[in-house]
Amino acid sequence: MRRRETVQRGFSLLEMLVVLAIIGLLVALFAPRLTGAFAGGQVKTTKAQLQQLSTAIEEFRMTMKRLPTEEEGLRVLVERPEGDTASEWRNFLGMRELPKDAWGNDFVYSLDDPDFDYVILSYGSDGRPGGEGDASDLENR
Repeated sequence: MRRRETVQRGFSLLEMLVVLAIIGLLVALFAPRLTGAFAGGQVKTTKAQLQQLSTAIEEFRMTMKRLPTEEEGLRVLVERPEGDTASEWRNFLGMRELPKDAWGNDFVYSLDDPDFDYVILSYGSDGRPGGEGDASDLENR
């Protein structure tokens, strides 16, 4: 009886390098598009959060007959103000904590006119006023 020998053939070093080069080219072509889509998603998420906070402030205004003060800030939407025993207050966001923008920064609340107008800001990816691209400021107006 004759024994059959099997020949095992592997990939050569050159074939492996060609495959790695092709993978590298594909990553170089598609990575910028993927990061751009991710940044766009963060902006959309932050805009949705700004809308949610604006809606909660409007509910606060209708229920409490006033806007939150700058001292109270957005925190008053999730925590009863100290010394306030008004039965009308409730958790206007239905959350334990205030949301942060898509980059993990706190939203900034300020009053333009204490009886009428307010601004909610996200300073974008850099967390500082101004900027361009995904670092630009987003607001509720």
